[in-house]
Amino acid sequence: MSFNNYLHITEEVKTALAENRPVVALESTIISHGMPYPQNFETAMEVENVVRNNNAIPATIAIIRGIIKVGLTNADIEFLSSEKDILKASRRDIPVIISQKLSAATTVSATMIFANIASLKIFATGGIGGVHRNAQQTFDISADLTELAQTPIVVVSAGIKSILDIGLTLEYLETLGVPVIVYKAEEFPAFYTRESGYKVNYRLDTPEEIANVFITKQKLGLNGGILIANPIPEEYSVNKKLIDNAIDKALKSAEKKGIKGKDVTPFLLSEVKNNTKGESLDANIKLVLNNAKLAAEISRYL
Repeated sequence: MSFNNYLHITEEVKTALAENRPVVALESTIISHGMPYPQNFETAMEVENVVRNNNAIPATIAIIRGIIKVGLTNADIEFLSSEKDILKASRRDIPVIISQKLSAATTVSATMIFANIASLKIFATGGIGGVHRNAQQTFDISADLTELAQTPIVVVSAGIKSILDIGLTLEYLETLGVPVIVYKAEEFPAFYTRESGYKVNYRLDTPEEIANVFITKQKLGLNGGILIANPIPEEYSVNKKLIDNAIDKALKSAEKKGIKGKDVTPFLLSEVKNNTKGESLDANIKLVLNNAKLAAEISRYL
């Protein structure tokens, strides 16, 4: 299968791959759907700089006018940051968006797919999607989870977005056979906070150990990726009671307004930001930068 008509990899990323130098994939949903302009542009540039400062090459991924771009120019990032009609691409959306030559920011699942096509091994994001609260009624479960089960990428996140049902998401990841590893902590993080109340089976304390898990998984012929849960640094962690109250209010607002499907997550994140007077957005930026740093450190051993 040829992707040549659909795929554009920057010369910088191509050269790094050819020379076997570390490259870190970055998603673009946070740019177009995660925060307001110009903060989104500034954050995207800062995340790329963190990767560079830790001796790896950043490869932010998006679909622009029907072309999958692995590695973006500053103009591309400006376009994604300021344009109003940028779509949000998950696995199911990709063929429609590309065939219609539309532009879209990539979710975790789409970023994993394109990173894998480009032979990248590691991807840094904020938090992955998961099982939504009340999913037993709505069946609302993120495609990020099934992508982790089939696409061989190390995904570094600050856990599962805390607007979701963390316990059910961890159960589902176990069902799918996805290894979940917490970095330098015993408790699974809850995105904005370090505490979720959930323990996981594996804690690792070095980037090299994490890389070795992924390498071993591939050598054994086991499909899929691994999820690294990297807790937000203590100094940026939001008070758990404050964030829980903000999420409860946001969930009630979403239900009252009938928000459904792919609109749920951006709506809830926006409401939580308002309910915490911007504190959650500040935490979101800090945790993304922290994840980019760890991903760059791991990438050196892949």
